[in-house]
Amino acid sequence: MTVSAAKLGTDYILDALVAEGLGHLFMVPGGLVDPFLPALGRHPDIKPIIAAHEGGAVYMADGHARASGRFGAALGIGGPGAGNMATAIAAAKTDRSPVMVMTGEIPLDMEGRGEFQDASQATLDDDAMMLPLTRLSKTVASGRNLNHWFRHALIAMWAQPRGPVHLSLTHDALTDECAAEDVAVSSFFADARPLSFAQAEGALRLLTDGAKQRIAILAGAGIEHDAAAARLIEIAERWSIPVATTLRAKGVFPEDHALSLGVFGYGGTRHATNAILGNEIDCLLVLGSGFNERDTMHWTVRDRSRATMIHVNTDMDELAANGDRGHVVQGSCHAFLDLMHERAGTIAPALQAGQAMRRSWLEEIKAGPRLYDVENTHRPGSPIHPATAITALREALPRDGIVLVDSGAHRAFAAHYWSAYAPRTYISATNLGPMGWAIPAAIGVQCARPDRRVAVITGDGCMQMHGIEVQTAARYRLPIVYLVINNGALGNVWLRARKFGALPSELTSIPDHDWAAFARAFGAQGFTVRDPAELGDTFRKALAAGTTALIDVKADKDCPTPVADFNAGAHAWSYHE
Repeated sequence: MTVSAAKLGTDYILDALVAEGLGHLFMVPGGLVDPFLPALGRHPDIKPIIAAHEGGAVYMADGHARASGRFGAALGIGGPGAGNMATAIAAAKTDRSPVMVMTGEIPLDMEGRGEFQDASQATLDDDAMMLPLTRLSKTVASGRNLNHWFRHALIAMWAQPRGPVHLSLTHDALTDECAAEDVAVSSFFADARPLSFAQAEGALRLLTDGAKQRIAILAGAGIEHDAAAARLIEIAERWSIPVATTLRAKGVFPEDHALSLGVFGYGGTRHATNAILGNEIDCLLVLGSGFNERDTMHWTVRDRSRATMIHVNTDMDELAANGDRGHVVQGSCHAFLDLMHERAGTIAPALQAGQAMRRSWLEEIKAGPRLYDVENTHRPGSPIHPATAITALREALPRDGIVLVDSGAHRAFAAHYWSAYAPRTYISATNLGPMGWAIPAAIGVQCARPDRRVAVITGDGCMQMHGIEVQTAARYRLPIVYLVINNGALGNVWLRARKFGALPSELTSIPDHDWAAFARAFGAQGFTVRDPAELGDTFRKALAAGTTALIDVKADKDCPTPVADFNAGAHAWSYHE
């Protein structure tokens, strides 16, 4: 640990971000962050990416965090800039994505005097606005306390449960000198895998009860957060345990693996539904998943499953609200799976005794169809079925390519028909679900993973919200492929609204814009596809373009989404019963 020479606050922040492993800062310039502009010229190790909108900058940082396993950083002005960031920060919080958000603020001695864009605690109070959306929101008053609050914010961001943090940086903090110890924080949390061993040992006893032979695993985002996918595969294979994932965790278990059940919940597979909600399952091991509506098939996982449930999670809110002390384990999924590995000699006899039954049970489940309406994946004719377009993109994108899926009807089609084979290759803001999130988030993903091909599945409604960030991707010649499911409607909203008559249908419809021309206007490649037979060649051209490419697919809006199991769960459950 060395003591740094005094440096300007901006230089301290940029040096600290580099020390934490970041190479990009996503930002929108403005008067309140002017001191960063010359400072960035002094720090070539961190590249500024200029977003069109402050919300887009935070979405980019969010995407960077999800793809890299580290965190993302975003910068903008306070006041209107901070307001624009609010939804993006909320999306990161609900999906537990670690993001550092920094906003500029006026000098301390001008607070409350009517200075332009004053959003200090004397007026709008950006801290108070951000507080419910973040793990920490503080004002840094000067260079003297910059190190303290910057490190404290990083610690709050990395501590469980993870999430975004916010610092309001006064002009004083940016331009004062800061002399502080340079110590990176991220390394403290790199291998932190806490586990309540007493609870874990009790869970292993339940898991190895001789009467509980039909065991399945439901893997949630905690597997991704803990980098535990490899250990999950090892444990599942050793004892022939079928694995389903939540939609947020799609890809943490290869979906073409013999033990894969696919996604359980919204947009999920028949196999996952039949295994978890069927009458034969004895024990369900839930690893790193919450119990929200979509991940539990409208909460029916508790009401309809006869299984004994073991729930491993770092979040005590989830554990205390959705389990009892005999069946919950506070701690890391990775640590719990490691314990299973270490206790192999003890637990193996019971788990091996049930292997033949589990294989037979899984064979029965897989004898039935996995997906709904598979004919839609190669439907001829125009307008194009969304499932046909998504299937064609999956066939064109490399196996290790990364896809981001936006909010709308296309989310259900992608959840159901897309196959994901590795962690952090299927990325979506599944809890809050803001429209247009994936368009800028893909920029952060591509910056984090320049070695991978990145594609986005979005819709025309999403394009109206954050489509402008296509120009950001094109500006930096990022080879992202954007698939726009252009169905002239607000997908899911229109599917509901049309049942209420002509006016609701009209209110949820969208004019047919030329999104390919929109992309070309910003320097990207633009393609329009009306014939499904042209999809494959068009995707291959887009992937070979070497720059940002957008494919405007003229799609059919009258396509019910493949969520039959989820709808059945909704009809079977009522909060009032």
